[in-house]
Amino acid sequence: MPSTNSTLLPPTLVSSPSNADDKIEFSLHTLPKQLLREFHHVFGDNFMQGVVATNTDQMELLAIPTNQQARQDLVAVGDHIEKEKDRLLNVFMGFGKQLCEALRALGFWADYIDPCSGLPMLSRGCNKVYSEVDGMECLLNYRSYNAGFCKILMHPKWGSAVYPATIFVYAPRDPVMRFAQQLISKP
Repeated sequence: MPSTNSTLLPPTLVSSPSNADDKIEFSLHTLPKQLLREFHHVFGDNFMQGVVATNTDQMELLAIPTNQQARQDLVAVGDHIEKEKDRLLNVFMGFGKQLCEALRALGFWADYIDPCSGLPMLSRGCNKVYSEVDGMECLLNYRSYNAGFCKILMHPKWGSAVYPATIFVYAPRDPVMRFAQQLISKP
């Protein structure tokens, strides 16, 4: 799949920091205009709160879209599908929490979207929903299709056996890239 102009780091498959058996594909992007509007709709100015970094001239809004390959096609229904979604949710929540805590400890803002509700996990007072599928279409040029009232993401390799989730960051590129490189270089 071709990169977009916003791509700083193309999709890369890494092991989850908490369990090497769980793989997460992630990439790093600046926010194109379309996604910047969506970001402000969801977060407002909450991303400015709590930023204590001193090098604010290098700060920028970045997106870290993640995708996990599901063991089953997630369009199907049943208890086994719900258990798989729960497993994937837990993997992402651990990943998102770890990354956000590391960046916040450096004085930067970071938050991750709850894929179940579409709401931010750490920013309070946000009640607008972020669409993971729309974000993946914008940032990664992934395709989707409609199934009733639901948009289904189509990963170029995994089809609809994919679990998308996004992390947003307000920080300079360097510390975010360092964190990404640490993930990539882990065995």
